[in-house]
Amino acid sequence: MTSLTQAELVLKRLGVTEPAEIDLEAIAWTLGARVRYRPLDGCEARIVGHGDQAIITINDRSQPRRRRFSLAHELGHWKFHRGKMLVCHSEDIGHRGNLPSSLERVANSYAADLIMPNYIFDRIARSYKNLNFQTIRSISDEFDVSLTATAIRLIERRHTPAVVVCHGRQGRHWFVRSTDVPDHWFPRDDLDPESFAFGVLFGDDPDDRMPHRIGADAWFDRCDAARYEVYEQTIRTGDNEIVTIVLITDSGMLKESDKSARWVGRNKWVGG
Repeated sequence: MTSLTQAELVLKRLGVTEPAEIDLEAIAWTLGARVRYRPLDGCEARIVGHGDQAIITINDRSQPRRRRFSLAHELGHWKFHRGKMLVCHSEDIGHRGNLPSSLERVANSYAADLIMPNYIFDRIARSYKNLNFQTIRSISDEFDVSLTATAIRLIERRHTPAVVVCHGRQGRHWFVRSTDVPDHWFPRDDLDPESFAFGVLFGDDPDDRMPHRIGADAWFDRCDAARYEVYEQTIRTGDNEIVTIVLITDSGMLKESDKSARWVGRNKWVGG
């Protein structure tokens, strides 16, 4: 049996067995933390603790699911970083990618485990055969968490061999790759003009209703990528920002690297 994380142990002690039972404010109270919602300038959340008591303040101007993840994030700090006064900015909370602070990475991991515990999440995820944004939306509604956080969790839990990639108009922001996908499949920095994602980000195209087939070289920096095809589906997640799921269905892409193949473009890790 897989061992439980620190966040999952909290939920197990409280008898939580369904997503609707994950009441973060009640959980915070059992852990000695009071929660306040106030306007915050320049940050999303902060925590101040003394002894075994803490006050967590969440920016009430943020979207509800953003506030929820921020609260779980601060509870991660309360678990692992007591004795510190921490102010968390927007870029610190959420994505597991290129965060400068190991403290924020730890808090994000705790938050994901608290809101989407594996012992509940995996059971629900297995009931969905296909990975697409319709599946992601259904699961995100059930756990009351953002589409992006849900997509990352599904990728991390190996629902389907895939990569989730976030782009802005200046290029790639971050990506997370399933452990089923070999490391040599590294997403391009830029968006291929032939990709459907390009039309969503730079044109007037609507969010993709279903995955589209496209050459793998539209997404990956390898000279042999043109041999393969993948499926992509893209949605907008903010002003001038999109998130794309790249589904890898060709078994040839899941084999270990051919050492004769070479990289094309920058080899720089920026994601989970």
